[in-house]
Amino acid sequence: MPTLMDAAAEQRLAKYFDRIGAVLGLKARRESFAIYALGIFGDGERKSIEPIAARACTDPDRMDAAHQRLLHFAANSPWSDHHVRRAAAQYALAEMTKKEAVDTWIIDDTGFLKQGKHSVGVQRQYTGSAGKVTNCQIGVSLSVATRTDQLPIDFALYLPEDWLTPGRRKEAHIPDEVVFKTKPELALDLVRQAVVDGVAPGLVLADAAFGSSRDFRDGLRKLGLQYAVAVNSSTVVSVVDKRDRLRDEIISVQALAQRIESQGGFRRCTWREGTKEDLSARFALRRVVVAHDDARGIEKRETLSLLIEWRDGEAEPANYFLCSLPKRWTRKKLVRLVMQRWRTERAYQDLKGELGLDHYEGRSFPGWHHHISVVLSCYAFIVAERVRHFPPSARGALEDFSQPLAA
Repeated sequence: MPTLMDAAAEQRLAKYFDRIGAVLGLKARRESFAIYALGIFGDGERKSIEPIAARACTDPDRMDAAHQRLLHFAANSPWSDHHVRRAAAQYALAEMTKKEAVDTWIIDDTGFLKQGKHSVGVQRQYTGSAGKVTNCQIGVSLSVATRTDQLPIDFALYLPEDWLTPGRRKEAHIPDEVVFKTKPELALDLVRQAVVDGVAPGLVLADAAFGSSRDFRDGLRKLGLQYAVAVNSSTVVSVVDKRDRLRDEIISVQALAQRIESQGGFRRCTWREGTKEDLSARFALRRVVVAHDDARGIEKRETLSLLIEWRDGEAEPANYFLCSLPKRWTRKKLVRLVMQRWRTERAYQDLKGELGLDHYEGRSFPGWHHHISVVLSCYAFIVAERVRHFPPSARGALEDFSQPLAA
């Protein structure tokens, strides 16, 4: 069960299960969800279907039936992942936003390491989870964050093109309407759905794998969202001067950073004061227009802020961020928000290490998404409980304190 569980929390959990159950509908689905979720909350080493069923069923003669029931719920039952995830997000966000407003949406991806070749979407590909090319699935996620809390609300599985051939599509039960999409396209779908669902908007953060996509950035602006996204060092821009005049020169952001450094234009900024040491680096901020691969029509493009991060002891900048925010935003405020993107790595650690996000052992497309939905639902309840026990005003001393999610 989750940490900090008392009688009142147990009642809230029962009501929460009822809330999700109303979305699932059928009694058998509601019961299977409760068993699955309690297995995710539990202290078992593996959070996949077979060990969850084994822990939940004390009668050896009924073990196989219990396993098949959960297997059907996860792999074959036609309940809506979107509706379950939306209900879970609404529950947690209601608690998160009582004291703090949503300030960022964070797009990221994470790897699910695999041994074989039959898990849907698996192939040899790069994942930051392992820091190398390895055999894995890739999930693209959207998290919603306040200043002190973060909630992953949705995931999409990246499907390489060779997984959409008729044979593999049939093997993995991939619906006919699912077509190949790049990771930025999947991310934009997640954002678009959150907008439709009425999730409180925030500044969209993403790394260069997403932010370097012009279509991704343009898509966010068409949805009425602001962004602060990393881009590749080869991105070319034209600088806007203090009088809002566009210079004729086209320059890469890397070359621009070197020029600013030679002029002493970087300034130190601390974005977080930790119990062990402050987190800080040197930053430069300039107004620019992206030139893409040429300068045609550049005068009609949106003026953006370019934030450059240069870490101590490194020969060149670590990150370049394009930000579609008003000119009046200060460097310090922008740095604080942009640096929230790295918090999603802690969420991945909790989801995998404590709740078994990457423990699903089935091979099907529906099964992967159903497992993710149950895990996200469990995490949403835990986040809501944390907010109740540790409101933002009591967080300062707790930010560097690692607490287990399940016990």
